[in-house]
Amino acid sequence: MSRWRPGPTWTDGVADLAWAPSGSRDALRLRAWVNRLVREFFFARDVLEVETPILSRAGNTDANIASFSLDFSGRTDGAPRTRWLRTSPEFPLKRLLAAGVGDCFELGRVFRDGEAGGRHNPEFTMLEWYRVGWTLEPLIDETVALVQAALSMIGREATVSRIRFRDLYSQALGFDPMTAGLDAVRNAAAGIAIDGEGLSRDDWLDLLMTHRLQPAFARDHITVVHDYPASQSALARVVERDGVPVAERFELYLGPLELANGYHELTDAVEQRTRFERDVDVRHARGDAAPPIDEGLLAALGQGMPACAGVALGVDRLLMAMLDTPRIADVLAFDFVRA
Repeated sequence: MSRWRPGPTWTDGVADLAWAPSGSRDALRLRAWVNRLVREFFFARDVLEVETPILSRAGNTDANIASFSLDFSGRTDGAPRTRWLRTSPEFPLKRLLAAGVGDCFELGRVFRDGEAGGRHNPEFTMLEWYRVGWTLEPLIDETVALVQAALSMIGREATVSRIRFRDLYSQALGFDPMTAGLDAVRNAAAGIAIDGEGLSRDDWLDLLMTHRLQPAFARDHITVVHDYPASQSALARVVERDGVPVAERFELYLGPLELANGYHELTDAVEQRTRFERDVDVRHARGDAAPPIDEGLLAALGQGMPACAGVALGVDRLLMAMLDTPRIADVLAFDFVRA
């Protein structure tokens, strides 16, 4: 693919009108180029593009992710009338994997309630893909290769480093995040202006990542953090390393922006149900509604999903990093305010 170059801007005066796009013409052109790159990247690797439902009878139980729901007014033939907008295509993609589709990816819109601001929009574009038989290491390599290919379109390069979650916190903040008590974790966050009432230990660790660690990541550097605490495993496998359980999970940052979150995927239906039920208990304890557990996914896991690794990458975040803007509105045709 040839190198992307800036093009003509909007007609004079258009950008100042209330109905006008929130993103520039260059941003929209770059998005089209990135979409093309993604498809060519995976076509060359024989990874199949698929499309899965945006509306589902089940939702994401993750206690830190809020889902939109709506009620269908037509015939349901006994199926639930309430449907949930997907927060990612993960569950149906895994059902396809269990059916034998093989390596696959989806590039499309996802939705999260309550997330609007400088870096967040309630609807955004996610790229998610799965590699059958892979572990985390080759998936990290492939994710880095895709990000570097995107940067090369605009004449940029990025160095790369990998670090364990444990080592990152130990070196930068002076405590072991796997073994330190809650007080030590909270003390490391001293000076951060936030109401800490009700925050869990993992909440404090996340806060330290966003407020202490990410801002120090260099602009033209890809940082891959891996081997997360088992309590942050989500849908990843848990293994023991150096005497502590860790989640086989990674996050990739370009500069201070988190772009991707990948797992060596859990394939155990019983363990996955336990994690879903734990999420529901946390939601109920907070007084939050809980979406229905995805029984289709659990049935697929019970039937047998192949060993695989998968990753989700925020395309809007990638565009923000490529265009050096802290505002997601700058890379969208119309952000939440103007939609």
